[in-house]
Amino acid sequence: MRIRAAQTADAGSIARVHNDSRRTTYVGIMPANHLANLSDETWEARWEEYLTPGQFASTTFIAETTGGEIIGFTSGGPERLGDPTFLGEIYAIYLLQDHQRRGVGKRLFAAMVQQLRYDGFASMLLWVLEDNFPARRFYESLGGEQVSRKTTTFGGTELTEVSYGWKDLAVIA
Repeated sequence: MRIRAAQTADAGSIARVHNDSRRTTYVGIMPANHLANLSDETWEARWEEYLTPGQFASTTFIAETTGGEIIGFTSGGPERLGDPTFLGEIYAIYLLQDHQRRGVGKRLFAAMVQQLRYDGFASMLLWVLEDNFPARRFYESLGGEQVSRKTTTFGGTELTEVSYGWKDLAVIA
């Protein structure tokens, strides 16, 4: 297994991982109709745009098996809501269920922390659904501290997200 920078050609595989992992992770958290209607084709187009060089000030890394199968990804960059304390942000970490709890998520997290530090961010945060307890425990195990809450809507249902922050990336990278 290796971690590498994502390329535009990876968009289809990233979309598949993104949707498949949401369908397994968010059962009972997100509305079933929302999860059922996730379209790999729609998300592939979004990821193609997202990964086009120069389009966004962000970075995406993928985790792939020795056979070249993409099994997870992370994306991040500047914090998006104007938080004065946390300047960088991990936008997403998704990993196929069969590859969880094997250290891959930690490697993706570490790669993004290293990139954020390289890009000049000394601190960061990320958002996670409040009811996604396995992910919250994962971020807490990595030293994240809950700092904020917000409400967001998925499939017509309001859900609460909580943010976890790291004030000093140097101590975790």
